[in-house]
Amino acid sequence: GRKTPKKVDLPTCLDGLHRRLEKWKSKEAELKHHLDQGTIPRVIFGGKENFYKRLKGNITNEEWKDLRSNQLYARGDKSKKGNLNIRLVYDDNTNQWYVEIANPLEQQNGKHAPRLRFPVLVPEKYEEDIIDLVIGESVGVNAKGKPIIEYRPYTVEIKRKNGEYYIHLVYEEEVYGRELAYDEPIQAERIAGIDINIDRIAVSIVSKQGNFLQSKVFYCHELEYVKANKRNNIIGETVRDVYDWLLQENVGAVVIENIQLRQRHDTDKRFNRLTHHFNKKKLTETILRRGLRLGFRIKKVNPAYTSVIGRFKYMKKYGLSVHESAALVIGRRGLGYQERLPKELINTIKTKVKRHLIAVLGSMEESYKQSKSGTKQRQYLGMMLKKIENFKEEHEWSLWNILHKFCWLNQYQIQLKEV
Repeated sequence: GRKTPKKVDLPTCLDGLHRRLEKWKSKEAELKHHLDQGTIPRVIFGGKENFYKRLKGNITNEEWKDLRSNQLYARGDKSKKGNLNIRLVYDDNTNQWYVEIANPLEQQNGKHAPRLRFPVLVPEKYEEDIIDLVIGESVGVNAKGKPIIEYRPYTVEIKRKNGEYYIHLVYEEEVYGRELAYDEPIQAERIAGIDINIDRIAVSIVSKQGNFLQSKVFYCHELEYVKANKRNNIIGETVRDVYDWLLQENVGAVVIENIQLRQRHDTDKRFNRLTHHFNKKKLTETILRRGLRLGFRIKKVNPAYTSVIGRFKYMKKYGLSVHESAALVIGRRGLGYQERLPKELINTIKTKVKRHLIAVLGSMEESYKQSKSGTKQRQYLGMMLKKIENFKEEHEWSLWNILHKFCWLNQYQIQLKEV
């Protein structure tokens, strides 16, 4: 659970973990059975939860039928003006958007099916993109002198929700930016590192030499508790503010984290809810997509120990917060700079930390023996001691990790004495 969990007895926690384990084992056995038999799991149109509500009589038959018929989908077709069955059109006479849906029930004598026409409200910020999509592009003239129009395919999905109809368009768009490979150099004078968190986005701007220039934090606390639609709106507005600021500062490239936030499969409902609501994928995709639209070069880097390095190396030096300093490390890592430990920190690791570990575990030889056969705490501390001895052969990040753990080695010592 959390660092300060509620007072829950051990049997209750173990019972919760056991129930979760049994649930996943049952699901694994079910999927393995389908895999062995060459079958697929059953699908309930309208939703499994709503199906059981109908069985219990919590929803009416009409409501159940409505849930099973609330979606209409049509695949895009480049040769059929973008979409054969559902088209979005704009009427110059009425200055109104319409959706035209083919009605095969009234088709007669093999002719084209008549189309049903309904007015549609298109947000103003999307009108320019959609006009280019539905009108097409003139690519020349034919033998009769008529213009040849080339259309882009777009997929249409119509959903009914709470008595209202929503139209979703899926289409490819031309972008001016580019996503860089991990080892590809960044060609820009000013680069922004972005550190993504549950309640804020920290941005630090660095020069191409890796020097810190300035930073800013964009808060979005509502992401912790609002519903999905509101959450998506907050993400879009926050990312827009981020790029508006980067454009003002003449930033040409962005470096973001390439991480996977996993749920802890324990009984801490609060943390599980926060990590579930923290739509990391949606936030990262929004940053990537908007950056590409605006012409930024975007690079993803490994986020390992960025917060630790920023806290020990840049936080006090530039007067930054932990998240801003982590964004600074991310930006420098995108430029290919290695974060080496300062000499005073290396001396701290080789003297104070090493002396502290030996005091806890005993002599060097005895500590290695005890760590192999002792408790998990001893094993972990013995591994740290071994890394300090071979620090020249170890990766830089390992030393940063040891320095980070040294901040609460006293807690380990207390635990060891209790053991």
